[in-house]
Amino acid sequence: MGWDLSKLVERAKEGDVTAFDELVKSTYKSTYHLALKLTGNVDDAFDVLQETYLRAFRSLKKFKADSSFPTWLYRITSNCASTLLASGKARSHDQLERADNVADTSREADIEEIASQAEERETIRTALLKLPNRLQVVVLLRDVYGFAHKEIADRLGISEAATKVRLHRGRLKLKEELGKLGKSHYDGSGPDAELPKAV
Repeated sequence: MGWDLSKLVERAKEGDVTAFDELVKSTYKSTYHLALKLTGNVDDAFDVLQETYLRAFRSLKKFKADSSFPTWLYRITSNCASTLLASGKARSHDQLERADNVADTSREADIEEIASQAEERETIRTALLKLPNRLQVVVLLRDVYGFAHKEIADRLGISEAATKVRLHRGRLKLKEELGKLGKSHYDGSGPDAELPKAV
């Protein structure tokens, strides 16, 4: 399948719209599943999917064969999901459900807690966006979405060792950025340090 995709990529880079359509058909299912895993929401996944292929179409001529097309598309998908989540436009179904289940007797305290958690997530998102892209993606996929090192390595086309190195550097950089934002409680130096899964 690899060589077929390579030929399609070359034709698409030359302006063949039909070839690009075939690339979409060949990668649509895996890209959608990734977008869904990253966003946790069907509507957001479709938004990310649409933006991913739009960016891919616009940037295709810049694509180089130093990585496979699916790997390149994976990175674009991760970036689109990160941008959507950081923008605050992502649907918050889980948070709304939690708020609906709050008992009336403690509603005020729980609302304050939810607001505090939302503020913390926004601070972490802001700090994440300041990381270099190659570090940001690994931290996002490992600490926020729980991808295994091997899965990240396979998707990004790098070794597991490189994934671990980028994760360590990314965590340290994130801790530094959070410190600048007045949130120094995150200890990114430990091997098991993780961000809140709701980020």
